[in-house]
Amino acid sequence: MTSDVWLPIPADEIEGLPDPSDSGLNYLFWDGGPDFPADPADCAFYAVPYMKGMEVAVRPLAAMTSVRVVQTLSAGIDHVEPGLGSLPAGVRLCNATGVHEASTAELTLALILASLRGVPGFVRGQDKEEWRSGFYPALADKSVLIVGYGSIGAAIEDRLAPFECARVARVARSARAAERGEVRALTDLPALLPDADVVILSTPLTEQTKGLVNAGFLARMKDGALLVNVARGPVVDTKALLAEVESGRITAALDVTDPEPLPPGHPLWHAPGVLISPHVGGSTSAFMPRAKRLLAGQLTRFAAGEPLRNVVLTTGK
Repeated sequence: MTSDVWLPIPADEIEGLPDPSDSGLNYLFWDGGPDFPADPADCAFYAVPYMKGMEVAVRPLAAMTSVRVVQTLSAGIDHVEPGLGSLPAGVRLCNATGVHEASTAELTLALILASLRGVPGFVRGQDKEEWRSGFYPALADKSVLIVGYGSIGAAIEDRLAPFECARVARVARSARAAERGEVRALTDLPALLPDADVVILSTPLTEQTKGLVNAGFLARMKDGALLVNVARGPVVDTKALLAEVESGRITAALDVTDPEPLPPGHPLWHAPGVLISPHVGGSTSAFMPRAKRLLAGQLTRFAAGEPLRNVVLTTGK
């Protein structure tokens, strides 16, 4: 008996997949196109197309009556959560921990350094042949707060280490000890925000974190602080952020926005002190080899009946 596996990358491009003749796995390619590669009812392992949005991600789920694993290629799972209620009990949802840490941490540092050192202004000056010299802030000696200290948050701190920051504070859903030091609970944020020169958001989007960065959160940030969002757009209240950046009190570097994509004419595009990148934290040359290794590893375990990695939840529990 064979089990259909839907992959958003052609199977012949993924080294290390279990042999179909030995494993009974039948690999089918689907990257979100209008036509399904086969009957969704026969799919046992569904690897969700990457960066194709919620509508594509959930479209086949209601018909996947035999599915046992849903594997995202993103760290977040918010784009598949609306479809989970239609799945049978016992389906394991796995995320892509280990795939995006390097790329997202790189971009985080790029956004911080570009914002502090005035790089957007230099680019505009180059376009106008203007020599915009001056005195700019450094990351050295700054106090940094990481909100959302999972694998991406830890990877960001690893890359902050050589920059001689004064201190790095860490916040997650619950307090714990980590390799680099204490991780505080979200409830400690009000006490930590006033000391931070740079606030980095790398938290997943959940009911608890949606709108976390509201007017009260932003008001507690010190004058001149930089907010960096590499999490999800709805973690930040856009209206509240606009009020703060338009006043000039804080600045922001955003890889994600709410709404997203940011439409033409939206005030965030031209808000003072705001640097925007178009949700490219994980979209780099580092993605594909890591995604392929994840899929090969997960399907090897699936075929062998071994525990999967990165299980976020199991339906019906």
